[in-house]
Amino acid sequence: MTSTSGLYIEIDIPADIDLVWHLTQDPASHQRWDLRFSEIEYLPRPNSNEPQRFLYQTRIGFGLAVAGTGESMGQRDSPEGDRTSSLGFASDDWKSLIKTGSGYWRYLPNPRGVRFLTWYDYEVRFGSLGRWVDRMLFRPMMGWATAWSFDRLRLWAETGQTPESTLRFSLIHGVARISLAAIWFWHGLVPKLLFHHIDEQAMLVQAGLSIRLLPWLGALEIVFALIILCGWRWRYIFPANIVIMALATLGVAHYSPEYIQAAFNPVTLNLSVISLSIAGWLSSPMLASASRCRRKPAKEQP
Repeated sequence: MTSTSGLYIEIDIPADIDLVWHLTQDPASHQRWDLRFSEIEYLPRPNSNEPQRFLYQTRIGFGLAVAGTGESMGQRDSPEGDRTSSLGFASDDWKSLIKTGSGYWRYLPNPRGVRFLTWYDYEVRFGSLGRWVDRMLFRPMMGWATAWSFDRLRLWAETGQTPESTLRFSLIHGVARISLAAIWFWHGLVPKLLFHHIDEQAMLVQAGLSIRLLPWLGALEIVFALIILCGWRWRYIFPANIVIMALATLGVAHYSPEYIQAAFNPVTLNLSVISLSIAGWLSSPMLASASRCRRKPAKEQP
């Protein structure tokens, strides 16, 4: 295999083991929550003693997909109620970095529900270049996608929130957060730091402040934009945005009312920022997060 350690992902799911088993072993359910697969199709199985073979596809954009085959090589229950499903997979598709691989899923019941974990590893094609791409980009991406998918599965099993809803909430949250960061970054960099726009200077003077503060305010806005992005899970950045925008609107209305009637004015901008903040706030509790997963076995946890 490419790596002696492989990829390990583990999560606690507060749900019945039979439900988690069904959502992970049923191909129609599996392809709904797992980012790594767009389609999974089980092939006819002659008898229960034969491996369960399947076909899979992963859409990679621009109308392209990577196809492969796999087989589940055994499931068993232990006397303690643990369950294990091991599998192998391969792809002859030239677009697939993965050539062959294998791994397993384990389901460990506990008083809170199920400790669900996986380990897998694979060989890559394209020689040294493929190994470099795998180490630097593909393997970290696969680890993140697996962990994020595990948390999306947790939400489905624990709360009934469908995988499709989780993806929509994540997209809404991402658009809101990135848009807010872009707005703050632009208004800090362009009119304040790069061009020292006359309107920015005029509003400072009308508020009784020195125009020397303009670049400092621009720098603060850029820092705030970075906080919005870096604190991706910090939900309270959204009400902070709302409060700042409300105060800014009141300040402009009091000190610089002539700007309220301009073609491009602070009212519409600040209302847009408030609306994005509300969208981010409402969607943030429904997000899946790869950070909820453990990436090492319990005995290796610090």
